[in-house]
Amino acid sequence: MNLDEMETRLGEIETELRTMHEAAGEAAFTDEQQSRWDELEGELASVTTARDEARAAIERRRETVRGLASRPGHTENGDGATGAPKSPEFMRKVEPFDGADVRSMPRAEARDKALKVLENREHSGHMEDRQKEHLDRVLRKLSRNTDGSQIARRLLLTEHEDYRNAFVKMVTRTSPVLTADEARALERFDEFRAMSIGTDSGGGFGVPVLIDPTIILTAQGSPNDILNLARVEVITNDEWKGVTSAGASWSFDAEAAEVSDDSPTLAQPNVVAHKAQGFIPYSIEVGMDYPNFAGEMSTLLSEGYLELIAEKLTTGSGTNEPFGIVTALDANTNVEVTPTTDGAFGAVDLYKLWDALPIKYRNRGDRVAWMSSTDAQNEVRNFGTTLGSNFTVDLTEESIPRLFGRRYYINDFMADFTGTTGASNLLIVGDWQNYLVAQRAGMSVELVPHLLHTSNNRPSGQRGWYAWARVGADSINDLGFRILQNQ
Repeated sequence: MNLDEMETRLGEIETELRTMHEAAGEAAFTDEQQSRWDELEGELASVTTARDEARAAIERRRETVRGLASRPGHTENGDGATGAPKSPEFMRKVEPFDGADVRSMPRAEARDKALKVLENREHSGHMEDRQKEHLDRVLRKLSRNTDGSQIARRLLLTEHEDYRNAFVKMVTRTSPVLTADEARALERFDEFRAMSIGTDSGGGFGVPVLIDPTIILTAQGSPNDILNLARVEVITNDEWKGVTSAGASWSFDAEAAEVSDDSPTLAQPNVVAHKAQGFIPYSIEVGMDYPNFAGEMSTLLSEGYLELIAEKLTTGSGTNEPFGIVTALDANTNVEVTPTTDGAFGAVDLYKLWDALPIKYRNRGDRVAWMSSTDAQNEVRNFGTTLGSNFTVDLTEESIPRLFGRRYYINDFMADFTGTTGASNLLIVGDWQNYLVAQRAGMSVELVPHLLHTSNNRPSGQRGWYAWARVGADSINDLGFRILQNQ
């Protein structure tokens, strides 16, 4: 029932109760009359409670409207701000591209406008739901490493029709002719970048946010499963900084005894963003028409970038590139587990590795996963063949789905099993949220108008896009992993 229906019903109940009372006079109720009286009293209490809750909810909504109405530009005549119960309520319509200066826009307003663009299928129809959810979280975030309002402003500038049209012209034509609005859109973005992002990313044309692989997650479901598993932070500065701790230590003490010093040890990990760069050649014929600009650009910009990132997130040295997870764990002897027999790999080593991972990390659900090369996983598939069957999965399956209830991922940038006594990192298990990938928001692209053939230096009928982005990675808590290392 709505509020009006509840008020009507309460009146009906009270009338019936009064009628019964007057009809009975001094006589006692019969069993049937008493049963009806009790039923009506119970309904009276229930409906009264529901009515009071409905009234309170309406009042809360009115208070919200009054609060919004106190802000300039949020009200229209008859919005209920004066308290009139039947007057219509109006919320200010969000217009993402209303000509306001994005650079000086309040953070909340920039976020709301950017979220409105994200809801528009014309702009985000090519994105998957998980990508929209990820970008929604990024836009709302405010921390020492990420200011979502900067990304919101970048989105409002680069997803504007004038900027997108100018971007297509700039990266596909050697002598683009821009309209006045398109030229101004490029200028506004350059002014924003100089003010908010810094000069190190200047010189090219910023990729529109909704196809930018440094902002939207493009790796889930692709061979780069580390980006799926790791903690990925989109940052708006040059370096991610955090705080980690193993936790406070507790103790039992005697009555009235001084408590021991159980203060935790804090660490301050940092992840520096390094420049990744790529070159995308294409023929003049291909560049003449872009019927699916967002989809094609997203694919072209992502594939080479993600291939490089997949390798470096595995084995990167940390010098002018990310620290790969294998590199990071290989440097910490506390997380290395050696095979039972040097140069061999058996089922016993799986039990040994799983047992070595502390239970507080083992019990973190889908955050915990195994990873190895295909060759190493094939060794695992064959464990137990002496019993006449595969230890983990039959040969009709594509891969091993799980070990000890946790997903098993393949990464062919990890080492194969060779059966020798040489050093080799074979298998990782752990809570992958302890490996952090910091992607600085914003990929840039510029056009190289003519490529010259390497044999005679004459034009080859191709152009090229030179693209660059900033990304870093490192393990921020090695103890959350264990790595099986043949030594």
